[in-house]
Parts: sequence; structure tokens; C-alpha cells
Amino acid sequence: MNRKLLWAILLLAGSLSISCVRQLASEEEGQDKYSGWRTYAGSKEGNRYSSNTQLTPENVAQLEVAWRYSTGDKDPEDKSQIQCNPIMVDGVLYGTSPFLKLFALDAATGAQKWLFDPAKTGSNPNGDMAWFHQINRGVVYWESEEGEEKRILYSVGPKLFAVNAEDGSLVKSFGEGGAINLSEGLDREGSEDAYIAGTTPGVIYKDLLIMGMRVTEDGDAAPGHIRAFDVRTGERKWIFHTIPHPGEKGYDTWEDPDAWKKIGGANSWAGMSLDEERGIVYVPTGTAGPDFYGGVRKGQNLFANSLVALDAASGKYIWHYQVVHHDLWDRDLPANPNLVTITKDGIRIDAVAQITKHGYVFVFDRDTGEPVFPIEEKPVPTSGLPGEKVWPTQPIPSLPEPFARHKFDEEDVSDLTPETYQDMLTKYRAVKHKGMFAPPSKDGSWIFPGYDGGGEWGGAAVDPESGILYVNSSEMPWILTMMDVPKEAGKDLSVKGIGKTIYNKYCIACHGPEMKGNGTSIPSLVALNQRMKEEQVNSIITGGRNMMPAFRQIPESERTALIAFLLNTEEKEAHAKLELAKEVGGAEADNIAGAKNILDEIPYVSTGYHRFLDKNGYPGIKPPWGTLNAVDLSSGKLLWKVPLGEYEELTKKGIPPTGTENYGGPLVTKGGLVFIAATKDAKLRAFDKKSGKVLWEAQLPVPAYATPATYLLNGKQYVVVACGGGKIGSPSGDQYIAFALPEKSR
Repeated sequence: MNRKLLWAILLLAGSLSISCVRQLASEEEGQDKYSGWRTYAGSKEGNRYSSNTQLTPENVAQLEVAWRYSTGDKDPEDKSQIQCNPIMVDGVLYGTSPFLKLFALDAATGAQKWLFDPAKTGSNPNGDMAWFHQINRGVVYWESEEGEEKRILYSVGPKLFAVNAEDGSLVKSFGEGGAINLSEGLDREGSEDAYIAGTTPGVIYKDLLIMGMRVTEDGDAAPGHIRAFDVRTGERKWIFHTIPHPGEKGYDTWEDPDAWKKIGGANSWAGMSLDEERGIVYVPTGTAGPDFYGGVRKGQNLFANSLVALDAASGKYIWHYQVVHHDLWDRDLPANPNLVTITKDGIRIDAVAQITKHGYVFVFDRDTGEPVFPIEEKPVPTSGLPGEKVWPTQPIPSLPEPFARHKFDEEDVSDLTPETYQDMLTKYRAVKHKGMFAPPSKDGSWIFPGYDGGGEWGGAAVDPESGILYVNSSEMPWILTMMDVPKEAGKDLSVKGIGKTIYNKYCIACHGPEMKGNGTSIPSLVALNQRMKEEQVNSIITGGRNMMPAFRQIPESERTALIAFLLNTEEKEAHAKLELAKEVGGAEADNIAGAKNILDEIPYVSTGYHRFLDKNGYPGIKPPWGTLNAVDLSSGKLLWKVPLGEYEELTKKGIPPTGTENYGGPLVTKGGLVFIAATKDAKLRAFDKKSGKVLWEAQLPVPAYATPATYLLNGKQYVVVACGGGKIGSPSGDQYIAFALPEKSR
């Protein structure tokens, strides 16, 4: 029976009061709001929550594959990924492929409706596919008030495309022929050549698209300013300078009055959340460049590492809170915040909760930015590298309780076998500094939780009814060791010698002084000439690939020398190519060392990104290595913590599930479940949201390092996840898989 008709009958019968009808109507409105998945993270509040109740702890074990869709463009070398959290609007599912093709599917069957290929638009400045082999975490849907125009907006590297949602064609009236360049309009000369990419989608406020972006994490980073664009035309409507200009709030937190001209970063790469009723957008930011050495950016460094509340219509500052001062540990705020209403001391509070890489949750009043729980500025070690000026305190929240471990002492070193313990203990003792905020040094220090969290880009899910936050965590120690920037190469004036100087300037921080990289995360460049040709290397340098940024700012002459060094080109041949590059580059190429920038002022650099792994590739700390956690945001208490993922070979030996390093977030449902993939063992799991008990799991073709989505369509609730693999040594995939109950079980 029609629900409204039922209400009328009950009213006539005197069974319901007007107030009860209004309550039911309100509940139905809430059900509509959260039953679909129209935006990244499920809603503009960023809560990864679904009001659907068809799937329950009692029937979830009956889930089966409803459909599969293959994009057909995974990297055969297992380097591609899909981190996309797809959206579903009016029965159509929108997502992206490993090569960032945009597709529309029938959300009930997985049948493709249309496909948009950015490589066929002529937008790629490099004339090859490397530019499209990067990261995209989702897309944005917008429709006009009258419903006549429907668009998908999504980023491919520095380009933001507007695509007709109904047929996949470019909206030519947007920007220049359907796209705008995010490298432009940053209020700094030269930023057009810097690396910029839109990885996580922005949010829609009325007819504005509010966007952050990814930049490099070195001294040549572009400024990470927040911008709003007209959804119809692509015109920039406002900009908020995250590195303040003279006269702006926060400008005096930088000791160098010209910092705004040359320091980059402080960008929002992880997404943002919107309180549509208040008209406030909540923006989390990352570190200012360069990572690990702040001697060239002395000061507190606002608005880096901050949660910033802005007026969504104008970009005007409302309030901020800096979670890490003068960051030296790559403690970017890693995910969009969660907007939730909680009860504290009997008072209802509209709050914003921000997870962090170091395993804390900071909770603030949405209007004022006042902390809901006390936050203490605690003293930290300050003896940094020469030239460094370490900030003397860091903020630590009293509550909520941390969702990640912080203690890593000798007794915490892995003891899978006696040999493992002795080997890892020796390596543990070789790292001198143990505390969370120990300044970077040549003696080494622990980053625990690691660079990838604790909390990461997958974000947290929040049940708005209970105020409980669900978040996954990796429990992986990393080692940070600094070294002097090599200078000896600058004395070698051969082409390859010059190329080595360029390598030390741009590449050494990731690939290391011996070019060995870091396991599966950062490839070795040793004997690169046996695997790649000059054209391929040039393509990757200028276009980027996967998580490697593009280095379009390197002049052609310097790039020619760098490639000669990487490929060990014969000096005579390298010299001839260099002379040709100089002819092409004109006067700008005369000084092969390139124009001076802040990179030339940095005396120390990291030796690379080093996970603490044993000889078998397992983390060098006692399990759990990955967890799923439930945090009550009203009381601040950690309700439960369970391992997330397992290594089957260890389980067979009688070792309880250890958890694995994990990427991608959870979703929580009104029906009582938490769904999450994220694990290295390539499974999608459903947990009981009250207890953390695993109720169901499905084997996937490759790991799904992405956040799943859920929606109700034609009376059936679907759970969809992108299976892209490609990280931490996993094989790459190209499938989206949807699960639902069989007809007889619904």
C-alpha cells in the first residue's frame, strides 16, 4: 500500500498524531537522502553512510555477485590502480578506469551505457598515454535546478573535464572546449609549469565546484590554494590562499616574508566536506614543501596541516585548527572530515571530526572551531638538523582515544620466529630516535604510524544515528633517515654528470642515492636502459605515472641530461642530443643547471621511503598490522578494534589473523553492517557494526584498494567496489564488482 495513503487512513482513524506524521515524513526524507550514493564518500557530509536496511547481519552471508564490469585497460606490468569510489545517480553508475576513462553503467546490470576517453580529446600535451596513467578517486555529478543539464566533472592530471552525464560527450561551453587547466589561476607566476593533479573530487555548492589538488612534496611544489569554479563555464569564482599573501590571515606565521612567492604545498589532496545548510566547506590540508626539512620554511606554516572552514559561496575564512605545526613528518590530513551531530554532557553538538595519519581524531564545533574535547599542546624534541627550527609543541587530543598504536619499543618488534626477532631487533636498534615527533636526522627516526597512516585517503565512515565513527588503520613502521644533498656531481661537466646533478635535485628523495627505489612502491632505476627507451622515460618524466608526479618544470636541456644519466647513454651521443635540446630551448637552455629555485637552498634530503619489513615482506612489528576500529564520538571511547585482513599462509600455521596494510575506506549502513575491502589479501568483508565480528567475506580477483559504494535500486541493495590492485606489490586489475542478495533472499 502507498505509504502516504496509509498515513491518511490512520489519521482518519485517529491512530496518529500530526507530530508522529511529521516524524515519519522526516525519517522518509532522511532515507531518501542516504539511500543512494550520489557523491564521493556517499554524501557531501563525507560520512560513507547508507540508510538502506535490506542487508542485515542476518542475511549478509547470502550476498552473491550481481554483475561485473571490466574496463579492459589495466597495466600489464601491474603498476596501474583504481582508487575510485563510484557514484550512482538515477540508476546510472559513474566511475573511472586505470587509464582514467570515464564510464556510465546501468547500475542494476553493469551494462555499459557510454565511455569517455580523455586520450581522444587531444588534451594530452605529451602526445602519449602516460598522462592518463595516474590516480583518480572519484567524480562529481551536477545538474541544473530545472534538471535540463546534467554533468560529470572529473580530473585527469591537471585537466578538469565537464562531460554530459547522459551521453558522455564533452560540454564544449565549459572552459576551453570542455576542460580547464588546474595549473592556471593560482596567483603565482610560473605555477603553470608545476606538477598539479586533481586526484580526489571536489564538492558542489549550488553552481560552484570547490576543488583541491595534488602537488609535489618537494621544494618545487606549486601552492595548494583552494578554488571554486563556475560549474557552467569553468570560470574561477574565488580562491583561498593556503599560503597567505601579504595582509592575509596567517601571513605572519612564516618567518620569510616572501614565502608566499616560493613555498608550495599546504594543499587539499584528500577531499573536503560540505555543510550545505550552513554554507560552510571544511577543507583539510597537507604539509608545506619540502617534506622533512623546514629550514627553508621557518615558522608555524599556516595553513598547512590544518582543518580550515571557509564560506562556500565566497571562500572567506571562518576558522581553522592546525593539527601539526611546522610539519617535518609528512603528516598531511589524509581524508575528508566527517560531519556529524553528537551528544556531549547532554548537549547536542553539530561537529566536524577529522582523522589523521598519526591515529588521532580531532573533533570541533562546526560553527566556531572550538574543540569538543580538550587538546593539549605538548612539548616535543627540538634538536633538529642544522638550519632547522623545530616547533616546540604539538597538539594532542585528550579524546577520542587513538585508533592506532603509538608505542613501538623493543618488545614490540616482530617475533614470528626467533630468527625474525633477532634480525629485526638489530635493525630496530640502528634507528636512533624513537618518539612520534622526533625531528628528522641522519641517525634515523621512526615514523609510526607510517607515512600512509594510521588514517589514510580511504577516510572514515560515520553512523549519524549513533555518532560512531568507523576507521581502518595500517600499523606499519617506516624509517626516516636524512642525508646531505650530494654536491660532488656538480663538478662533473659531462652530460651524464650534469644529469646526475639534476637527479640529485629532483629524484634522489624517492629513488635514493643508488637509484634502487623502495621495493614495489618506488621502482628501481638501476639498468633502466634494459627496460625502457628514451621516449618512454621522457614521457614519464613529463607526464607522471601512477603516484609519481610529472616534472614538466624541468627544462628540456636538463631533462635531456637527466635521461642520459638514467639510461647511461654514451657521452658522445648524449652531447649531440644536449646540443639539439639547447637549440630547441633557445637562450633559456644556456645555463644547464637551470634557474635557481628553492630546491637549490635545501641542504638535506630523505634517503627514501622505507617500510620496516622482515626478509619475507611482513611488517617488522608484532601484529595486528591492519585494523578496523569503532570510535564513539560522543564519549570519545574506542569501542572495539579488530584485525583487518590476513596472510593465509600464516593463518595455516596457527597464527591468528594479523591484519594487513590497507588502502581504501569503509562504509556503514543503517542495516547494521560495515563493508570494507582495502586489504592485501583481496577480500571484501562485512562486519557487524556493533561488535566488529566478520559476518561475510568474498574473494576478489585482485585487492580492492578503494572505498565501496552501496545503493538501493529497483528494490535491491547493491554493494560495488573497484578492484584495481597495483599497490604494495599486488597485481593490477580492471574490474568493478557488484554484490546483492539473490531474489529468494530479499
